[in-house]
Amino acid sequence: MEHFIVSARKYRPKNFEDVVGQQAITNTLENAIKNNHLAQALLFTGPRGVGKTSCARILAKKINQQDAENAEEEDFAFNIFELDAASNNSVDDIRSLTDQVRIPPQTGKYKVYIIDEVHMLSQAAFNAFLKTLEEPPAHAIFILATTEKHKIIPTILSRCQIFDFKRIGVLDAKNYLKTISEKENITADDDALHIIAQKADGAMRDALSIFDRVVSFSGKNLTREAVTENLNVLDYDTYFGMTDLLLDNKIPDVLNAFNIVLGKGFEGHHFINGLASHFRDLLVAKDKVTLDLLEVGDNAKKKYLTQATKASIPFLMQSIEKANNCDLNYRASKNQRLLVELSLMQIASITFDGEKKKPANYIIPATFFQALSPAKKKTLEVKTPEIKKTEVTATITPTLKTPVAPETKPATKTPVLKNMGRLNKQPSKYSLKGFNQQTKVNKKVVQENFDNHPRDAFTEEKLQRLWRDYVGILIQKGERSIASIIGTDIPKLGNDFKISFTVPNRLMEDQFKKGRSKLLNFLREQLNNYGISITVNLNETIEKKFAYTPQEKYNKLKEKNPLLEKLRQTFELDM
Repeated sequence: MEHFIVSARKYRPKNFEDVVGQQAITNTLENAIKNNHLAQALLFTGPRGVGKTSCARILAKKINQQDAENAEEEDFAFNIFELDAASNNSVDDIRSLTDQVRIPPQTGKYKVYIIDEVHMLSQAAFNAFLKTLEEPPAHAIFILATTEKHKIIPTILSRCQIFDFKRIGVLDAKNYLKTISEKENITADDDALHIIAQKADGAMRDALSIFDRVVSFSGKNLTREAVTENLNVLDYDTYFGMTDLLLDNKIPDVLNAFNIVLGKGFEGHHFINGLASHFRDLLVAKDKVTLDLLEVGDNAKKKYLTQATKASIPFLMQSIEKANNCDLNYRASKNQRLLVELSLMQIASITFDGEKKKPANYIIPATFFQALSPAKKKTLEVKTPEIKKTEVTATITPTLKTPVAPETKPATKTPVLKNMGRLNKQPSKYSLKGFNQQTKVNKKVVQENFDNHPRDAFTEEKLQRLWRDYVGILIQKGERSIASIIGTDIPKLGNDFKISFTVPNRLMEDQFKKGRSKLLNFLREQLNNYGISITVNLNETIEKKFAYTPQEKYNKLKEKNPLLEKLRQTFELDM
């Protein structure tokens, strides 16, 4: 059986050209060797697995190959000395090193000393090393490598030329993994390699270790499903499905989906962080200028572009804010699951355009008052304060003002409803007038860029058919108010896919504008045309078929039961 070598060792770079993601540093070192401008003390610092030790070994080999004959065949291994400072961190180890430095090389021009994990040296060892590092022999070059530069004393740092290695980008790591897959005759999905590169978090060694692990699990065919199952990570589909539920305001389904995520062993903190990143990626995907910031595979990028058209910028901004607040409060919360569920419900409610609940049209029969005896009427007048005011006004008409509680006074023969009606001079927040005053908010229209989206042609008949279908969908959802407004007129198709729609009054115009964004998204998806725009026109000469103002509603109720006017006059109620 052939001995297996892990990919991190098998594909360790042997030349500067093979180093991934550190082009600036490798170019600097190559030019320094070529121009004989190399410092005698170098410090390589950066995260783990980004190529510090590999570059140190390549540099140590290249230094002596510059002037030697048959340089490619000679590796000058006798001129390279590696010291692990984690296990050789005493003063005696440094003293032994300084004794070796005095001896010149037998072959080649330089002796190179690579000290890995140099931050592990003790304080006394650092001090013993200072003089040698400041004035080394002409044939000695020191290369120090560390992941924690802040632990090295300043006097050492000031004597070294420092090279900061950066984390390897996701795309660079993915391309390198793709190259290795081709060498190993492994078929790998682009999204699968992308997930591995993301999981490595900028460390190439970690990416290669994960790659070996996944290949052992799935064999010669790497798929996205196999990678997510083996690494136990939440893939894109989880967040795409959750976002669709949030946009559709399906709170029960959202909670069930979150329960499934918890059932797979993921923490709520991990999920809410991933959801916030997903919202950020959707926000980036909404504009082609920022599309390059979306570090995902080609297949996933298409899904992001599709879902980005459904979510508005205000929704994404508020969702990111709520998810971020959940992240900040997660550790301090005693009921962490409830915190995440509450955040999800708040996000699902952002786009919810709830209709004002309408009480039933209860018509008070005329026989009710006619059958009352004088004594009963008197009893009714005295006991009226026990009746909830909101129930009384709702029984008469949904548009009457909610009365203000009267001051405490001795009982009189004057009906309490009369006093209540007189005391109330401010419109209640439950009346239509008060509701309109509270909901007058100036909203800025967000101009979305759909230049790179399709604009298929369509007929006016197809538009009107889809318009009627959308009205039916709203009725099934229980949104009858906005459905009745959208169904009041037939849309007209103009030039440049501009749709005109006419309403009879200002109130219907305001309500239509609130639901226009959802209607636009529906038409754009069904017609595959993202250049559609809707203009609403006001024409108050159209005959009014519906009652919207308090007076109109009262007149409608009065037509059904004329005794309602007598009731209003008897109790001296105000409109």
